[in-house]
Amino acid sequence: MKQFILAPLALAALVLPLSAQNQRRAEINGDGNPNRGKCTVEVYVDDAAEVQVRGNTATVRNLQGQGAQLRRFQCTSTMPANPGNFRFEGVDGRGRQQLVQDPRNGGAAVIQITDPDGGSEGYTFDLIWDNTQGGGFFDDGSRLGRQNGRGFDGRPGPGGAFGSEQAIRLCQDAIRQEAAQRFGPVRISFRDTNIDNNPGRSDWILGLVSVDRSRWRRAEVYRFSCSVDLRNGTLRTAHIGVPNF
Repeated sequence: MKQFILAPLALAALVLPLSAQNQRRAEINGDGNPNRGKCTVEVYVDDAAEVQVRGNTATVRNLQGQGAQLRRFQCTSTMPANPGNFRFEGVDGRGRQQLVQDPRNGGAAVIQITDPDGGSEGYTFDLIWDNTQGGGFFDDGSRLGRQNGRGFDGRPGPGGAFGSEQAIRLCQDAIRQEAAQRFGPVRISFRDTNIDNNPGRSDWILGLVSVDRSRWRRAEVYRFSCSVDLRNGTLRTAHIGVPNF
């Protein structure tokens, strides 16, 4: 009888340390201002997993395949409840990562990751927020806040204009398609994506895109540009240019 009682206890002792690896507190490496900030999460996934971020805690729940593992959780400050101008941005990973629950309803930010290929893959994403009326730049040069009167929260600007974040997402989707056509199956990530602030060019989006063709080859970085009609959200052009040396 004792053997039957001890067996589940021994199993629990083995499982609990593994489960503990799937939760991590944020490493705060910014100014700690809760009104505007960014969290970066890196997780390894085999098949499917779900990442929940609330405050300064990230938890990963494996949905299918081998156990997912949190590798990195860094924030400039603790993400507040109901973060203003919130946005999710997938940075790296060969499969699909999608925000399935917005934290602005008072809950956690929940990101679902699906990895269709065999073996584990590293996925990185950013959670960005700004409760202020102004804006600023992060250390990597990415724009946060408002620009040209249009919010980065994905909502239309004054007069029903197309939101800046919507325009950026439209551009990045088009660049992903062009990269797939031009380079084949690759992993890409975006750097320094911004609305051009030169006079008369507020409908242009400029930035850098990193193209990773294989694990054993150094990623190539290219300049890209898009022209978007901010009045109605129409993509005019999207182009990957020359390598950025």
